[in-house]
Amino acid sequence: MINSSLKQLGEMLQAKKISSVELTQSFLSRIQQYNPDINAYIALDEAKTLTQAKAADALIASGDTTPLTGIPIAQKDIFCAKGWKTTCGSKMLANFIAPYDAHVITQFDAAGAVNLGKTNMDEFAMGSSNETSYFGGVKNPWDFKRVPGGSSGGSAAAVAARLCAAATGTDTGGSIRQPASLCGFTGLKPTYGVVSRYGMIAFASSLDQAGPMAKSAEDCALMMNVMAGFDERDSTSLQREKEDYTRDLHKPLQGLKIGLPKEFFAEGLDANVGKVIEGAIAEYKKLGAEIVDISLPNTGLSIPVYYVLAPAEASSNLSRYDGVRYGHRAESYTDLMDMYCKSRAEGFGAEVKRRILIGTYVLSAGYYDAYYLKAQQIRRLIAQDFVEAFKQCDVIMGPAAPSTAFKAGEKVDDPVAMYLQDIYTISTNLAGLPGMSVPAGFSTGSDGKVLPVGLQIIGNYFDEARMLNVAHQYQQVTDWHAQIPNLGKPNLVLPEELK
Repeated sequence: MINSSLKQLGEMLQAKKISSVELTQSFLSRIQQYNPDINAYIALDEAKTLTQAKAADALIASGDTTPLTGIPIAQKDIFCAKGWKTTCGSKMLANFIAPYDAHVITQFDAAGAVNLGKTNMDEFAMGSSNETSYFGGVKNPWDFKRVPGGSSGGSAAAVAARLCAAATGTDTGGSIRQPASLCGFTGLKPTYGVVSRYGMIAFASSLDQAGPMAKSAEDCALMMNVMAGFDERDSTSLQREKEDYTRDLHKPLQGLKIGLPKEFFAEGLDANVGKVIEGAIAEYKKLGAEIVDISLPNTGLSIPVYYVLAPAEASSNLSRYDGVRYGHRAESYTDLMDMYCKSRAEGFGAEVKRRILIGTYVLSAGYYDAYYLKAQQIRRLIAQDFVEAFKQCDVIMGPAAPSTAFKAGEKVDDPVAMYLQDIYTISTNLAGLPGMSVPAGFSTGSDGKVLPVGLQIIGNYFDEARMLNVAHQYQQVTDWHAQIPNLGKPNLVLPEELK
């Protein structure tokens, strides 16, 4: 049951083979058993969760249901949920109880889904390993000595370890796709503006985008049907007709043109990861796809551009946390300025402080033109690269991450090495394009550990339905997405209770 798809769970609930309360309780029991080791959740409220499950059962009994009614979903702790602690992984918000619901939370509530709890994350979504959280790092379910990726590491670990039916995440520079690759599940970052950012605590407003994290492409499509849609409260939300993201899942791939950027297969890509990606491409050829060699010449500039623009926006967004209106306030101070300084020094972690300082620097009068303006100009060139590429192909493929999951602490003292984990994902955020990671196999490292590898699929604007179709067809002929960890023991043996 815990390993069932969202569609299967929905059918079981509709047929009264199981109740939402029973399903929810099974996940809560599993969380109680494994979360102390994995640290995927940082806020749980069993009473609230079971109240929602009982309400879902009442909806099912009345026949007033949606495909996700009664299904337990984990929510990244970046989304405000009324009455729930919403911390964004930071000491600054460690005791903040959200007074309202984010748009994403409202959408899932309206669909009758059950909120299982709030998942751990890198502080204010700044990180690629989930090691910057004030509440401690998250462990990768495939190997507890390794990171799950970030910033959506808690959601990633929860999906991989089957501590939820599915989860929400956010992706500013790869924070859905990179952890999806490192933990072996399917994650989708939609086109910028397709999912409302209202009530989603801001990191970099022109880059942040919420998306689904689930076992399969079909599951992600069902979640997108709930999450996507216009919201007048978000000025960047796009006013478009509602889509059914499941509509194209079963279309054959004959004639599909797949672009392979030479920049994605150059120096920096782990050789074993590269072999896995090549194997996935070979499967697509069998499905009738045509391979096209393309170039994204400005890909190498995406990291420096991102780490100018994202910190600049973060320095502005995080200025609101001053210890006055809400957030952490220092216990002792001499005057107002001292209170500001001490509250922010105590409330923010090292990585957040680093990015605030960088952002403030590049926005300063003497350096705005040299750094921020120049980065915006290069951002336009990066977007133009994709425009030219999509004249030659339907989708773009490559690795989602340059390596498998690395050991905890391995890169924490080297920010640049950590930033390079997002080399293949950041450019899509800068261009506002949709991208996803799909399990494509496993790589055995030098230490003999077997760890998952993700294939990245990038689509043109608003092409999520096609991407989900491309991923779904691949998942019909492979079973990589069905493999699950034996919780900390890196092998492919199914735990007895999940067989």
